[in-house]
Amino acid sequence: MLSATDLDAVRAIAAEAGDTIMEVYSGAFSVRCKDDASPLTAADLAAHRIITNGLRAEFPDVPVLSEEESNLAPWQIRRRWERYFLVDPLDGTKEFVQRNGQFTVNIAFIEGGCPTAGVVHAPAPELTYWGRAGGGACKESAEDGVQSIACEPVPSRGKLRVVGSRSHSSPATEEYVERLRSRFEEIAFLAVGSSIKICMVAEGAADLYPRLAPTMEWDTAAAHAVLTAAGGRLVDHSTGRELMYNYKEDLRNRWFVAHGPGWQHETP
Repeated sequence: MLSATDLDAVRAIAAEAGDTIMEVYSGAFSVRCKDDASPLTAADLAAHRIITNGLRAEFPDVPVLSEEESNLAPWQIRRRWERYFLVDPLDGTKEFVQRNGQFTVNIAFIEGGCPTAGVVHAPAPELTYWGRAGGGACKESAEDGVQSIACEPVPSRGKLRVVGSRSHSSPATEEYVERLRSRFEEIAFLAVGSSIKICMVAEGAADLYPRLAPTMEWDTAAAHAVLTAAGGRLVDHSTGRELMYNYKEDLRNRWFVAHGPGWQHETP
C-alpha cells in the first residue's frame, strides 16, 4: 500500500509531467499515428520519460507499465507482478490535439489486480484528483485549493446526471443511455474527454459513466482508484463485479459502468 507521503511524491511526478505537456501544448506540434491508429505527440513521449524515470527513482523495487513503453512487459513477466505502477502519460491525446484542455496524466498503483491508489492530473484547467484505499479522495484546483471529495448517492428517480465520452461514443453506450430514459424523468448528459469523466463521478458532479466501448487498463486505473476512495465503484458491465487489472494477457478493459453509491447495476 502506498502511504500518504508516497502518494504526494507521485503527485509531484504527475505535476512535472503536466508542466512539460503544457510546454508542448502552448506551441506548434506534430501528430503521428501509432499502430492502432491512435494519435501520438511529443507531449506523450516527454511525459512518459518524466513519469517512468521519476517512479523508478522514487520506487526502485516497483515495476512500471506505461502506455508509451516501446516494448511492453510480456504477460509471462507481468503475471508475476503483485504490485506495480500503471501509467497513461497523456490520456485524451485527441483532446490535446483538438486543444480543448480535457486531457490528463494518469498514474495508478495496482495491488493484487486492484487500483489501490491513483493520481489524475489535468494540467490545462490546473486540476488534480488523488485517492488511496483507506485514505479518502481529494481534489486540488487553483481556485479552491485542496478539498476532500466523495460520490453523491445515485438517485432512483427524477434527474440522473450521466457523463460520456467526448471522442469515443458507441451505439451500445447510446442504447444504454436511452434505456435509462424509461427509469428517470430527466437525463442530463455531458460529453467530456479523458479520465476526467470518472473523476466527475468521484467528486459528485455526475452520477453515472457508462462506457460500453473499448478502453485500455491504463485509461481507467488511476481514476478508478480515486473513485473507489471516494465511495464509488467501477464495475464490469457484464458481471457487475469490480473491474480488475493485470489478470490476463490482453490489456483491454471489459465494458464498464462507473457509479456512486446506491446504483443497482443491471447486467445484460
